[in-house]
Amino acid sequence: MSLLEVKDVNKSFGGLAALSNINLSVDEGTVHAIIGPNGAGKSTLLNVMIGLIEADSGTVEFDGRSLSNVSPHDIIQRGIARVFQTPQIFPELSLRENVAIAGLARRDGKFKMNALQSPRRTAEVYDAAEDLLEDMGLKDLVHEEAQHLSRGDKRRLELAICLAAEPRLLLLDEPTAGMSRHDTNQTIDLLKKLAERGTTKVVIEHDMHVVFSLAERISVLAQGQIIADGAPDEVRGDPKVEEAYLGGAHL
Repeated sequence: MSLLEVKDVNKSFGGLAALSNINLSVDEGTVHAIIGPNGAGKSTLLNVMIGLIEADSGTVEFDGRSLSNVSPHDIIQRGIARVFQTPQIFPELSLRENVAIAGLARRDGKFKMNALQSPRRTAEVYDAAEDLLEDMGLKDLVHEEAQHLSRGDKRRLELAICLAAEPRLLLLDEPTAGMSRHDTNQTIDLLKKLAERGTTKVVIEHDMHVVFSLAERISVLAQGQIIADGAPDEVRGDPKVEEAYLGGAHL
């Protein structure tokens, strides 16, 4: 069953077509990767999905409901979360506080820095935050300030923040960008573990090791158009993909 549907989406900037007649279907409970060379339109597509950019035409539907004219805040409330290329965290707060604020935001409908001032409200979310941080392998760092974390640990913290909002769909924009191979492999293992939660994931990624380790389906963008869509083995052997993505080199 499709959870996210992108239908006939077009977007241009100053006469330059960034997205042309994009049709994309993401099945619930799967990991769907979007790949392509720089400038292919991947980030534009992701921003259209979550309402940061308005499409010139076409529609995006989540769980059968249109996301047209829906604010990014309301999109989050419907059950969509995004992990950015640069981790979005509160650097001077502890890991536990970062995740707890996200949990309260899910209840209150918005992030509030003073949300942790009521002990009665926070006891439960602190417990839930610590459980999530343990799942991320950050149990021993719950009281550390987030600004002192390594890049890999900041990414794990951001995942915990997103999961505290209990999303049905998680959008990951180059989740291993700038990581060492060790941190990349740890992140791959973590994302595989998160599959047990049943959260649907859309991953934009340049690292083919990450893509082919995680994805159950791959869509390939080139010059604003989808040139291939299918299972990893189908995409890997597609001559159009090899030519557009790597100039003829094999994936």
